[in-house]
Amino acid sequence: MKSMLKDAAILFAITVIAGAILGFVYDVTKEPIAEQEAKAKREACQEVFADAAEFETMTGSEDASYAVLLENGYDKASIEEVMAAKGSAGEELGYVIIMTSHDGYNGDIRFSMGIRMDGMLNGISLLSISETPGLGMRAEEVLKPQFTEKQAPVFSYTKTGAASEDQIDAISGATITTNAVVDAVNAGLCYFQNVLGGGMNNE
Repeated sequence: MKSMLKDAAILFAITVIAGAILGFVYDVTKEPIAEQEAKAKREACQEVFADAAEFETMTGSEDASYAVLLENGYDKASIEEVMAAKGSAGEELGYVIIMTSHDGYNGDIRFSMGIRMDGMLNGISLLSISETPGLGMRAEEVLKPQFTEKQAPVFSYTKTGAASEDQIDAISGATITTNAVVDAVNAGLCYFQNVLGGGMNNE
């Protein structure tokens, strides 16, 4: 019995010490991690809205987006954050929307997209993707450039070569990844058009 109590006390002491160490490490690292995440997000925003001087988070946008996306058939995408892109004088130039596609081949695909007030898509910036090497992972190389300075109410993808502004060339052998990205971009445009009140539909 004494041996069991001793072992239990030692185990308890180890658990307490380990917990204290983990707590200390968390306190030390949480601020640098938060700073790095904020820096990465700002860089992603700046990439898709280079002429913006600041980005102002629009609170409540995630809640408002759920019903709108669902009503329009975008049940595989979600909006993480919406920011107003503002010029040096404080004027609104457009929006940056952080999107997540839940329809990737190997998991979620996160990216930012910048949209001007007239519906012009400045482009997208991939934040996280874990698709198949040599196939879906070519999204940065193949898909990303195709969304730069494009204006369309909705995009579609093709396997035979884009013939119009609203068509995106699919990644060869990775139509699932292509569809996931295109669908999430369309979800962002849908929110922009129906909630933010901008774009070609309002001209």
